Order: sequence, then C-alpha cells, then structure tokens
Amino acid sequence: METYRTISGSADSEIEVKRSRFLSHIEFADTEERALEVLNAIRAKHRTASHNVYAYLLRDGGRTRYSDDGEPAKTAGEPTLEAIRHAGLLDCVLVTTRYFGGTLLGTGGLVRAYTASAAAAIEAARVVTMCLCVRGEWCVDYALYEQAARLLAGLDARCDAPEFADRVRLSFLMRSGVERELEPKAQELCRGGAKICFSEPFYAPF
Repeated sequence: METYRTISGSADSEIEVKRSRFLSHIEFADTEERALEVLNAIRAKHRTASHNVYAYLLRDGGRTRYSDDGEPAKTAGEPTLEAIRHAGLLDCVLVTTRYFGGTLLGTGGLVRAYTASAAAAIEAARVVTMCLCVRGEWCVDYALYEQAARLLAGLDARCDAPEFADRVRLSFLMRSGVERELEPKAQELCRGGAKICFSEPFYAPF
C-alpha cells in the first residue's frame, strides 16, 4: 500500500437524540498504544457518562478493535467501526460518549444514533492522504541553485526554505521512487558531482 487516507489531528462532534447526548471524538492513531491512550483520556474526561463506545482501524497489520461498552451487542461499536470503514480511513480511533437522556432508543435507534454521531465527527475532521515518501538533502553551488530548485519542482518535490551558507542546502520531500528519476538529472546538472542523501521511505501527508 503506497497511499492511504487518515485524518490530521483530531475532531469532535455532538448530537442529541431523545435527550441522550452523543459526543464523538476522532483522532489520528497509528499504533494500538496511541489508540488506547486516546480512549483512556476520553474515559477519564467522561467518567460519569453512561457509555464510552470506541473503534479503531490501524494500517499496520490491519488491526481493528471495537467495543459496545455496555450497549446492546452490535448497536454501538460495530456501527462506529463501519462509519470509519465507509469513510475509507485507517490509523484513527473514534470514541463516542453517551450521556443517557432517560428514553430508551431501541436497537435500531442506537445503531442510527451511533452511526450519525461517528459520521459527524468524521465530517468535522481534516482527511489527508498519506503517501510513501522520502526526505532528501542536496547541497549545490550558488550558480546551480535556481536550476536545482526548478528540477525539484518539476518532480513535484516539496521543498523547505533553502539554507544559504558556503553552498545552498536544499531539503525536500518527494514520493518514494521519484528519487530514482532525480538522481540522473541531478548528476547531469552537476556534471557527475551531485551528492544527495535520502532517508528511508516513510508515510507522510502529500
């Protein structure tokens, strides 16, 4: 998998159904440890709530987990998980806190309420596409700076602000694999003297 969708940061939503309040929180989490940290923080914040339902999907290993947290089976955690799947997201955890309003919603009502609350949090989140990328560093002479910058721009690299010292240091992010296209062009520009250092591939918004 070279790309996948997730969210940046976190987002919250709140809906009310027959006086029951449903507060949903979605947050980026790329490990099970991080997902559980988010869950425990929500539980601590809403320790007097009737239920803290959750679900998470992780890219690494395809790990999924959900809990109805005392609601009838398949009325809360599973709809939350399905809302995340429907949005095509990975590496996120979604927790919905319910404060009971005194009126029973029934199994169908609970499914609709938890689905709507999860969907509202997802709608409020900033969805990003994560790509397999590499970070590169390239030092060039001042005379070659503008040409090197144009070369990187032509390969859709995202460049940081250049550092000007005895030479110009260019730091950039590009999709993994594109560096193989950059290398020969850089060598041609620098007459065989180009030295570019690349990181190992990693996932980043791009």
